[in-house]
Amino acid sequence: MGQKINPVGLRVGIIRDWEGRWFAEKDYATLLHEDLKIRRFVKSKLYNSGVARIEIERAANRVKVTIHTARPGMVIGRGGTEVENLRKSLEKLTDKQVSLNIAEVKTPDLNAQLVAENICFQLERRSSYRRAMKQAITRIMRLGALGVKVKCSGRL
Repeated sequence: MGQKINPVGLRVGIIRDWEGRWFAEKDYATLLHEDLKIRRFVKSKLYNSGVARIEIERAANRVKVTIHTARPGMVIGRGGTEVENLRKSLEKLTDKQVSLNIAEVKTPDLNAQLVAENICFQLERRSSYRRAMKQAITRIMRLGALGVKVKCSGRL
């Protein structure tokens, strides 16, 4: 029987980069827990914005958060008000100086996380699971992907 491995762990350093870039000797656990809180908070606040990836960099008493999203206009808001509110709430959460960068995902239909969230959204709207998956597969293949594997499980 084959052994199961984590696909992200296998690719890190080769074709994928780390999502957290920092080093700590003593308070590693607290910083890791803080990273998890930041990721959960941002994901919950920006649920409808199509957040694909959240990168966190740390240096001394500063935290730099880069949010890769399909809809940057929705994250930034009118005149940058939404991103400023998000930055202030992250500073309150971490008690550190936070700088936010918003990066756009050019082709959201080629990002696995965004495709999965799209299928999930369609299922929440009571759409047929076969139809949602087939539409996602045709969109992905039309954009030039070499292949795609989609799996939907559980009670629908």
